[in-house]
Amino acid sequence: MLLTPVVQIVLGLLVVSAMMTVLWFVQRRTGNAGIVDAGWAASIGVLGGFYAATSSGFLPRRVLVAVLIGFWAARLAIYLLVDRVVGRGEDGRYRTLREQWGASAGRRLFFFFQTQALAASFFALPVLIVAYHSVASWTPWDVAGVLIWCISVGNTVLADRQLARFKRRPENRGKTCRAGWWRYSRHPNYFFEWLHWWSYVALAVGASYWWLTLLAPAAMLHFLLNVTGIPPTEAQAVASRGEDYRQYQRTTSVFVPWFPKTEIHPKDNPEGK
Repeated sequence: MLLTPVVQIVLGLLVVSAMMTVLWFVQRRTGNAGIVDAGWAASIGVLGGFYAATSSGFLPRRVLVAVLIGFWAARLAIYLLVDRVVGRGEDGRYRTLREQWGASAGRRLFFFFQTQALAASFFALPVLIVAYHSVASWTPWDVAGVLIWCISVGNTVLADRQLARFKRRPENRGKTCRAGWWRYSRHPNYFFEWLHWWSYVALAVGASYWWLTLLAPAAMLHFLLNVTGIPPTEAQAVASRGEDYRQYQRTTSVFVPWFPKTEIHPKDNPEGK
């Protein structure tokens, strides 16, 4: 069934809004609002599949983009559920919001969940544009998009596993992970997550309004660097790990993986040079 883009967006938003309403009721019973993060990821996957199924672009490319966004969404949603929700206490970010909002926390969390539905609709738009790509053959940009996706998602999984392996060892409690990708970036998972959004930019090249897909990686970069990503994560890390994490901040790239610096101690540089 083919639909117009406006109808697709409106229907998709209604579906993910309903999903977020259900999850809001779930968090009321469990006291863990962290489920919204998993819901956000799952919503993008649902929208991506819906857009691919109801658009008119080159069918093999629609199947490809649906598989890519679907796998990404399922992996991230499951990871977040296991790592932050099932059998876990509520993430510090949401505990802080509850404390700040006080008696109005329930109502404000409802609207927060709905804003995540809107955010999911926004980040699914690149899939909609790819799904209308009318060039009826594979292009070098399609190959580039798949390569970017494989590199970014593969290394996101690798960074997550490196961190999980570090945390499982009792002797590492209260310490900062510097293994694997974490030696070169304080947030390699965020970096590769951001890189992942460029795969849909590549897949969309040649489609009408393909340049709109640039908004997704631009917005994701803003959120990761300035809003919900790095700032609260680093504040929590400093609070829990103190000087060990401050030393990590001084020597390790915050986002883009790069070689760590060698920290100069005052006793090694008495003249302050």
